[in-house]
Amino acid sequence: MIRHHAQRERRPRTHLVLALVSVAALLTGILAWFGPPAPGDDEDGAPSAGALPADAATGPVLGGPCAPTATLVPPCGAWWGAYVPYAGNGSLKDAVYAFEKKIGRKLDLLYTYHDMSNTELDGQLLTPDEQVLGRDRMLMLAWESTVWREPHHAGWTEDQLGWAKIASGTYDREIIDPQALRVKAYGKRVFFSFDQEVDARVGDAGTPEEYVAAYRHIHDRFEELGVDNVVWVWTVSGYLPAGKLFEQLYPGDDYVDWIGMDQYNYFTCHDTTDWKDFDRSQRPTYDWLRAHISDEKPVMFAEFSTVPDPADEDRQREWYEAIPEVARTMPGAKALVHWNRAVPGEGCDLTVDGGPGLEGYRTAGQDDWFKQPVPGR
Repeated sequence: MIRHHAQRERRPRTHLVLALVSVAALLTGILAWFGPPAPGDDEDGAPSAGALPADAATGPVLGGPCAPTATLVPPCGAWWGAYVPYAGNGSLKDAVYAFEKKIGRKLDLLYTYHDMSNTELDGQLLTPDEQVLGRDRMLMLAWESTVWREPHHAGWTEDQLGWAKIASGTYDREIIDPQALRVKAYGKRVFFSFDQEVDARVGDAGTPEEYVAAYRHIHDRFEELGVDNVVWVWTVSGYLPAGKLFEQLYPGDDYVDWIGMDQYNYFTCHDTTDWKDFDRSQRPTYDWLRAHISDEKPVMFAEFSTVPDPADEDRQREWYEAIPEVARTMPGAKALVHWNRAVPGEGCDLTVDGGPGLEGYRTAGQDDWFKQPVPGR
């Protein structure tokens, strides 16, 4: 969820004000990226809210030179994913199916966000909708150490739990353990990120040392509970003046499977005026992370997007059309996840819901680089 430094001063410094509330899969192969299911196709057998997920790991393990690795790295290209906000009727399924219809393909990876309220609405990992969508897509679960004040973080306001308390085990029994067991019951491998864009949370949530301790505690707690189907993604904003902070926040190679970065072409958004094409918006952070954090871990562009140029409507389409060619020159970038939500501020529409932006994004998504066999387990 976007927390770039241009927004940082607008985020309230909140104290801990909490009222904690306690607590079939389809095998997809090389052609799994083609076309979304029609709404209602998989309604039968939809899981119940609050119930532990059913084991979603079914079908044979994919083989061949392009089969993904144990940590879900696609050797022959990259995953094509997106964050899609809930539909107006409260359905994530409806929103995703509608988006896939627009872009002319099924997403490989669906990125969703949760708080630590432990409520069914936002604090429950693997909601019924996520479980249905995860039958033939991979899921990326981003877990925030906050409690959102409005459903689905609508107003971007929240209360922090604090990394020190998470690291101390304060929330193990009420929050961490129940959600870890949900992931374990699901069975199928999921990408998992704790406090994405962590550099923008320092201060409000704690110190870099406290974050590393909290991250490692959650990781170790999952392991203690036998949760072995998690692929761990560590995500920073990618704002390079914070590079030294990135290094302080890195939990270590033994705790991280993928490195995530969130970079945009804001242009008119947040009072910027510099148009950055896809290459210029992504490559500097990609190169820095490969040089200073790890040149072996795969990189996920965990959020990327561009606003349109009001003076040149073709510019947004061209920005997206350039993605496949540029992605091939960054071979460590193994997942590209579009942020399809407007953010607060004038000129900050980052969606591709229509017009030239949709045309360019749709074209990029048809490229062979993003036609990788999606695992069913």
